[in-house]
Amino acid sequence: MRLTLVTHSTVAIGTGSGVLLTDPLLRGRVAFLRRTSPPHDPALLHDVRAVLVSHLHHDHCDLPSLARLGRSTMLLVPAGTQDFFHRHGFTDVWPLRPGDRHSLLGFEVTATPAAHDGTRRPFGSPSAAIGYVVAARGVRAYFAGDTDLFDGMRDLGGDLDVALVPVAGWGRTLGPGHLDPDRAAAAVGLLAPSVAVPIHWDGLRPFWHATRTTADAEAAPRAFAAEVARLGLPARVEIVSPGRSIEVQPATGRPRSV
Repeated sequence: MRLTLVTHSTVAIGTGSGVLLTDPLLRGRVAFLRRTSPPHDPALLHDVRAVLVSHLHHDHCDLPSLARLGRSTMLLVPAGTQDFFHRHGFTDVWPLRPGDRHSLLGFEVTATPAAHDGTRRPFGSPSAAIGYVVAARGVRAYFAGDTDLFDGMRDLGGDLDVALVPVAGWGRTLGPGHLDPDRAAAAVGLLAPSVAVPIHWDGLRPFWHATRTTADAEAAPRAFAAEVARLGLPARVEIVSPGRSIEVQPATGRPRSV
């Protein structure tokens, strides 16, 4: 399984059977946020078989980005949000509740709980957020989307090869329903993956915030790695810069950067 961090919470999960794309953000701005990571390789999108949407916040559910992939692209979405996507012209929408499974082209996708308010702002009706476990080619990868710690997180672990864990956000502070570096490390302790990959760090910035240096941008994932080490957790932390990939083999959980 090849995992490519595109930006923010957008990760391409690929095998020889195709690519699943999480929370696509494929343009240079969304609302008042500008993308700070490099443009993605267009070839990355050629084999997208389905999109996993964790919730309806604009930085995770960007309608123009979804439209670039085609309105007939398969969307896996939180149960209760399907009408939102149908209203915007998307035709192949599969609502999932935590525990629901969906199989396609060698992938088995299981929806997981998430402790996050997924309501579309400013006028959307209340809606849930979910995460996903993706299994393919003997590898199991957990994509958390946006979440805080929750009681069932330990139940997701035990045989995870990779956990894609949010460690920060786009602002200078984090509201409820998010993980900071220390809480993300605590999540790794519950999930017990072989490899932990920090996501959701400095891919977006408000227009009025100055561009950060590379060292500042990587402060959150490095603090996360340090806390995982301080806790003595066996997971190996791989900080993957936007545009870069790792490959994970079954069972070993040992990535190879590419």
